[in-house]
Amino acid sequence: MANDINRLIDMIYERIDEAKSPALKPNMSMVERDEMLDLLDELRAALPVEVKRAQELLSARERFVTEAKRDVERMLRQAELDAATKVSESEVLYAAREKARQIVSRAEDRSRQLYQVANEYADDALARTEEAVQAALEEVKQSRTNFRAASAAKIQEQKAALAAQEEALENEAEA
Repeated sequence: MANDINRLIDMIYERIDEAKSPALKPNMSMVERDEMLDLLDELRAALPVEVKRAQELLSARERFVTEAKRDVERMLRQAELDAATKVSESEVLYAAREKARQIVSRAEDRSRQLYQVANEYADDALARTEEAVQAALEEVKQSRTNFRAASAAKIQEQKAALAAQEEALENEAEA
């Protein structure tokens, strides 16, 4: 999915980069509006999937932690039951408690490791999604700025042409 988002951003960038400049306006580019809007729609559709995947990972991590705690509690209860059946022998009881402690310690260590890995992956996925969204937004802002500048320049040209025509008409009327 991240490849799709990057592919769409690359396509938008290429279209803008390869766009032709109108005559006498080398700093402006003309792009096919419908094509750019289609690419942005595809990008918009792809982004929620990435966010959903990150949320699913967080949910899976929470389920894993809950299940790990449940397993630890079950193992601890089982170890305590095993130890209770052998109460008469203090060494066996001590060994069972020590084993339960070790099991709990290993389970907690594993839980922490998996929690950290899941957090790092979710953070990375969200960071990549944020970067993709930011890049797309910057490109849209730049396109909008370029469009406004081109529109303002065109209006100025038309005003100048109208002023020249009016002046020519006035000169003819005076002559």
